Amino acid sequence: MNLKEFALLLLSILSSVAGQLFLKMGAAKLGKVDLSNALNQIISIISIPELLIGLSCYGVGAIAYILVLTRVNLSVAGPAASLVYVFSVLLGLFVFKESIPIGRLFGLGFIVCGVILVVWNK
Repeated sequence: MNLKEFALLLLSILSSVAGQLFLKMGAAKLGKVDLSNALNQIISIISIPELLIGLSCYGVGAIAYILVLTRVNLSVAGPAASLVYVFSVLLGLFVFKESIPIGRLFGLGFIVCGVILVVWNK
């Protein structure tokens, strides 16, 4: 993977993580959805800026990932994209003050090690 491919992959990952951040922020404003208010809540999505920003970030991330796939094997790009999980947990910790159990930390470590092994070119 060369520098341009890595930059595209990083853009895809960071855009997806930003999308998750804004979707979580918007979901907090939306409130809990149940059967009685589902239609109204779904319609109100278009009035919450954070949700629109989050969806836009996901769109940018998807376009960047498609561009990555035109250059990199799926067997490398797919596992590397799993870094979204790592950054999402870190966002949960630092932005939303969520706790991270030790088992989850080990899982994140395994993801990072796996990505390094998959992406590493000898």
